[in-house]
Amino acid sequence: MPVLPTSYHIGPLFAVASIILLAGAILLQFLVILSGTTEGNPENQIYFLQSSTNGIPGARNPSRWTFFSICGVDSNNHNTNCGDVVPALPFDPPNKHDFNTTIGIPSQFIGTKHYFLLSRFAFVFYLISVVFAAIALLTSVLALCTRLGSYFSGFNTAVALFFQGIAAALTTAWVVQGRNAFRSSGQTAGVGEKAMAFIWTAFACFFLATITFCVGGSARHDSGYTARRRTGVFGRKRSTRSRASFVSDRNGGIKDDYA
Repeated sequence: MPVLPTSYHIGPLFAVASIILLAGAILLQFLVILSGTTEGNPENQIYFLQSSTNGIPGARNPSRWTFFSICGVDSNNHNTNCGDVVPALPFDPPNKHDFNTTIGIPSQFIGTKHYFLLSRFAFVFYLISVVFAAIALLTSVLALCTRLGSYFSGFNTAVALFFQGIAAALTTAWVVQGRNAFRSSGQTAGVGEKAMAFIWTAFACFFLATITFCVGGSARHDSGYTARRRTGVFGRKRSTRSRASFVSDRNGGIKDDYA
């Protein structure tokens, strides 16, 4: 019985590593998505941007922007008193979903849709990434046993990586620019480190998972090809050298006889 090359055993190992990375990225995505929907741990520690809101009527002081709502801050530095859950909550302080006023709002936010569009598109791309990541996780079971499953899961993970990268870049843009705008007006503002770390870590996990899915598929392809070359279709390949030698000897013997 032929001994298969080491790559035959490496393929499933790469698939397992890919599934772990993919599942970890999806977990981080959902931790970010659920921020603002519950005040339980660890969701009460995840937010994008925090700023003091002195002079803004009716605003929580300080206020935290999460994925679905604006929250206040309790004595333990956790999210509390979160507002209504708003799908694709925009970061746009004068907007009706935020403070619904221009009183006390920094001038950088007034008369522009810049922050509104950045945050809205970031949320859309983030959700698209989640969908493709979920599809990749479902098909990743096939990566354990087939080369096609590895490549198909790698493709879906690559699409999730693409949209996750756009979402992370847009989110970083509006968070940093929003922080700077609040600071320029004399407010105290800061970036939510956990939310940003989760977003970019998920991006890194998707990147690594895409590579390991493809490497695993390639390793399994090479081993299958080598095994077929060694064993043939139904078993050990018959040697053609001995047959050729027999024909050569026979022809040589016939020539000698006639000579």
